Order: sequence, then C-alpha cells, then structure tokens
Amino acid sequence: MRIIITKILTALFLSLTLVAYSNAESELLLFGGDGHDEYLGCLTCSEYSSESICNGHGTYGNEYSSNGMFNEYAGFGNEYSSESPWNEYSTNNSVPVLVDRDGNFYGYFTINDYRSDAVEFSSDLKKMFEIADGDLEKVRVMLCKAFGYSG
Repeated sequence: MRIIITKILTALFLSLTLVAYSNAESELLLFGGDGHDEYLGCLTCSEYSSESICNGHGTYGNEYSSNGMFNEYAGFGNEYSSESPWNEYSTNNSVPVLVDRDGNFYGYFTINDYRSDAVEFSSDLKKMFEIADGDLEKVRVMLCKAFGYSG
C-alpha cells in the first residue's frame, strides 16, 4: 500500500512539474541522431495529431513503431543504445534534443539527470522510467498525462 501511495504522489508531483512545458508558446519537438536530423515526434502537440508522441496509434507514439522512442527494440527506444533517452549513462550528443519550431533548445531529452545540458525535467523523466519499471508504453502514458493528455 505504501508503494502505491508513493507512486501516486510521485506521479502528481511530476504532473505539476511538467505543466510549465505544456503551456509553452510553441510546440516542443524531439529530434535525435548524429545531426539531430531524425524527427521523433512532438511532445506538446494534441494527442490527436499524427506527430504527437501522445497518439498511441501515431507514428511517434506507437510502441511498435521504429520511428519513435517508445519501442524498446528499436534504436532510440533501446535503453542500452548510446542514442537512447532511456540510457541513464549516455553522454552521447546523439541523444534526442527538445526544441521548439523556432529552433530554441530546451535540452537533451534524457533520463541521465547528471547531464548538465539535459531538459529541466530529466530527473522527473527518470522517476517515471523507474516507476514504470522500464516499460516505455507506461512511461509514454505517464508523460502524456503530465501534459494533460490521455496518452
């Protein structure tokens, strides 16, 4: 029972922490790869958008898609890949970045919370990953719910 309450309180805290990002003036986008030229989806777009990571049936939110970050067997979803945001030890510059449509940089989208150039909520993202026991579909749903979407 104590573990469940801790998980609920942690999820509530994460939701409050991420509200500032959901109110961003511009859509926040994810790019990965060596030159950050691989589009990985939109973090703050409507869950009905085909670009949204919160669209579980879309290209970037589908856990079976090789184009996003939520397929544990594909490049950016593989927690052992140096390019993956789910590799807590990666310092590789190919880890996805979070930018807006104007190109403003918000940091590396990673659970490596020791990385000084990571997004402000990297430790929250890491907590989501830990709460979900590495299940990327659960991480995606928690992240989307923190932004006010059903996931």
